[in-house]
Amino acid sequence: MNKNDSRNKVAIERHSADLQELVEGLFQCCQERMHYQSERFGLPEAEMRCLLHFHGERYLTAKGLAGRMNVAKSRVTTLVDGLLRKNLLEKSDDPEDSRVKLLKLTADGERLVAQILELRRLLHLKVVEEFPPEQRAQLLNTLSQLRRAMEAVRELFV
Repeated sequence: MNKNDSRNKVAIERHSADLQELVEGLFQCCQERMHYQSERFGLPEAEMRCLLHFHGERYLTAKGLAGRMNVAKSRVTTLVDGLLRKNLLEKSDDPEDSRVKLLKLTADGERLVAQILELRRLLHLKVVEEFPPEQRAQLLNTLSQLRRAMEAVRELFV
């Protein structure tokens, strides 16, 4: 191994460690944001995430929701039961198959989802405003590249 290869390897290792630290820090910020939202709206984080899957959807089934959330149907049943008790979701029979139950947001659920989405919009707006206008497009492009790279690497391990 020549000197340049050795330096490149050291630089890649250092950059990898820096990336790990940054990603873990971003993840921590995201967890803190979820905790803040959970407290602000008086919902457990899992119920809030579940509720947000209904945005833009007329109906979902427990099975479809479990697939979206990547959790067991029994876990979704627990979450849905809590949201039904809080009058944020309602359940009805599927007109084509009465064995299937359709879930949809109630008016209260729609209002809550709108409030959560508005808070998220404002939080992200504040983050973007932390960057000078001339750096914003580059930031978004770089984050998009990072996401694609992370998805590509994830595919190697699935």
